[in-house]
Formats: sequence, structure tokens, C-alpha cells
Amino acid sequence: MILASRSDLPLDRDEHSRFLPWLIAFMVFLSILAVAGMLVLNATASRWDAGVRGTFTVQVVPTNDAATDEARLNEVLTVLATAPEVARYDALDESRLMRLLEPWVGAGAAKGDLPLPRLIDVELKQATDLTADDLGKRLSARVKGVAIDDHRVWLDRLVRMIETFEALALVVLLFIVLATVGTVVFTTRTGLAIHREAIEVLHLIGAQDQYIAKQFARRALGLGVRGGLLGLGLAMPTLWMLAHLAAGLDERLMPDIGFGPWHWGLLIALPISVALIAMTTAKVTVLRNLARML
Repeated sequence: MILASRSDLPLDRDEHSRFLPWLIAFMVFLSILAVAGMLVLNATASRWDAGVRGTFTVQVVPTNDAATDEARLNEVLTVLATAPEVARYDALDESRLMRLLEPWVGAGAAKGDLPLPRLIDVELKQATDLTADDLGKRLSARVKGVAIDDHRVWLDRLVRMIETFEALALVVLLFIVLATVGTVVFTTRTGLAIHREAIEVLHLIGAQDQYIAKQFARRALGLGVRGGLLGLGLAMPTLWMLAHLAAGLDERLMPDIGFGPWHWGLLIALPISVALIAMTTAKVTVLRNLARML
């Protein structure tokens, strides 16, 4: 076992490596935040997709005749009531529409100030393939001036935005890995230069490159674990604070971001992965440099 091996090099007293755990902690902190952000984005997209999928908004465009508009609305409701694919429909009255528009038009706007269409929220049954075009044709055959929105344009834009943020998070993770590798390589090469004479003595008494590389790898693993735990300890309170702030938002906009067991397992695996990357990088760096040095 690499952790059980004794060390013939005074690597624990190297001053140049004392900042490595802090650098790794910073890398782990950023990686946990990036992965947590990806998980939240996926949860948000899944919730919005589930809320939008299988739902339509039917708009009955108003005319100048209130009686005609009411008759057209009743005709649309009759079509929806007799459609076998429709599980539920709900016609929004003008007072509800005004409450929805109040943040934009103000509380003083009256019902007659705006030519508002009558909106009907339609939810389809799960085992149906009825599309917005199909329903639109049925309604247009009975009532003129009816429009249907299946929210696909909005949802597609949301998906593209989330995919962009996820790509940025992956780029951040890639940079974190590269920065960790570069830092470990620099630290390991410095240690090789400092202990060059001791390494030559070990070679003279029969030590193999693998034996020396394991000592550097064990040291890098210990520093990586220490820095990873420190980064994890810094990230957990940050995630708790962000979750607490998100709890004050409208639940329709933000999902419950409470992580499940596999989410926590993934986050806890990040510092372990960074420590293993540090160990592997140190070992490979020592082997490659020893092949050129000696």
C-alpha cells in the first residue's frame, strides 16, 4: 500500500509544498460549486420541462363585441370538454389576468384599458400524442381567432441557455484539473531538484525509480487529501447559504435543491478525485524526470 510505505526522503520538511493543500482546497471548492450548479440547473430544467410538457395555452383573441367574445369562449370550452385527449382545462377570468399583469401594468389599470385575450390553460392526458397544431385545427374549424401556444419556443430557449451554462461549468472543471496538474508538476519538479543528491544516493544503493516515485506520490496524495477536505469543508457552508437564499424565491421558479444521496456522493467524490489526480501526476512526473536525470 502506498500509504504504508516508509519514506527515505525528507519530503515532509519541504517548504515549497506547504501551500499546495491550500491551492488544492481552492480547486476543490470551485469544482464543487461548478458541479452543484450543474445539478441545480438540471433539476430546474427537469421541473420546468415537466410543468410545460403536455400543456397548452389557448388564446381567444377579443373583438369589439363582448357578447360575441363570450359565445366564442363558450364554443372553445365545448370543444375542449368533448376532446378525449384533454385531461383538464381552466379558463382564466379577467380579474386573474389583471393580477398576472399587475407587475407590468401597475395596480391602477382597469379591465377595459387593455384588449386582453381570454386564456385557457389546457392539460393533456399522459398517454396522448395530440399536438398543438392538431388542437388548433379542431378549434379553428369551430371558432375563428384562436391561437395556441405549446411553450416549445420558451422551453427550447431555456434548454439552450442551460446547455450553455453546463458547457461553461465543464470548461471550469477542465481548467481546475489542468491547474491542479500544473501545480503538482511544478511542486514535484522542485522537490526532485532539492533532493537530487539524496535520490542519486538511493539509486547507488539499489533503489528503483518506482520506489522513489511512490514516495513523491504518497506525499502528493497526503497533501491532496488534506486540501480536498479543506475545500469540501469550505464548500458545504457555501452551498447551505446558497440553498437558504434560494428557499426565499418563488418555488415555481426554483426547484427544491436539496441533494439526494447520489448528489452528495458525487460532491464528496470530487476531493477524492483531485487527491488521486495529484498522486498520479506526481508519480508520472517523477518517473519521467528520473528517466532524463539519471
